[in-house]
Amino acid sequence: MTRGPSRRTTGSGRLPSAAPGGPAVPDGGGLRAVLFDMDGLLVDSEPLWFEAERSVMARMGGPWTEADQQQLMGGTLAHSVGYMRARALRPAEPELIGGWLLDTMAALIAERGVPLMAGAAGLLAELGAAGIPRALVTSAQRRIMNAVLARTGLAFAVTVCAEDVRRSKPDPEPYLRAAARLGEAPGGCVALEDSPRGIASAQAAGCPVVAVPSMPLPAGLAGPGRPGAPAPVVVASLREVDLARLRGVMISCADGA
Repeated sequence: MTRGPSRRTTGSGRLPSAAPGGPAVPDGGGLRAVLFDMDGLLVDSEPLWFEAERSVMARMGGPWTEADQQQLMGGTLAHSVGYMRARALRPAEPELIGGWLLDTMAALIAERGVPLMAGAAGLLAELGAAGIPRALVTSAQRRIMNAVLARTGLAFAVTVCAEDVRRSKPDPEPYLRAAARLGEAPGGCVALEDSPRGIASAQAAGCPVVAVPSMPLPAGLAGPGRPGAPAPVVVASLREVDLARLRGVMISCADGA
């Protein structure tokens, strides 16, 4: 789950525009970087989010089920708070709910840690050994992102979180910003995502996408304003993704451009 936000820029502060057609692929279709979502893609944080949400809803006297949790996956903190207020019998102020949710989640991560998803460690190690830059692109608040990075020991050349953007996923801004901070064209950066919102964001930015779905994907998924975006390559887990496969995704996009 990704849970915005003030505007922060680097360099000129200008983001590259999403490509109007297919992704702008570097010469030869080369893989320049890999952009990772966090919750549900790299780390198995959904059980902790469910526990945090259920705890907060108990304070407000409302029911909470796994179906409710699915409504929040891939969304922002503001979206989560609004949904929870609507479900609550004794709704609190939005700022209070958001604080409860982040406090509870941060405490759970600190106390229990958060496991990596299957295949994540191997893929990150392979990319590191090959010198392929990696960025983390999450809608989570910086406090939660930093807690996850501290407990897992993961490190990225670039991170983009809720406080770094004005518009969160499914808007393309998070992926455009990550590519800009890496100094790469979005079309040379493969994005790995698990939620429909995240996939739409990456596609709208012009990134080739590998999807590891945490829920059924809508038929014919394409990013906002990008009806011609290539369909994501769908895999069951990160164990099915390696450097060769990522390079193959780039070649396929180049052939289809």
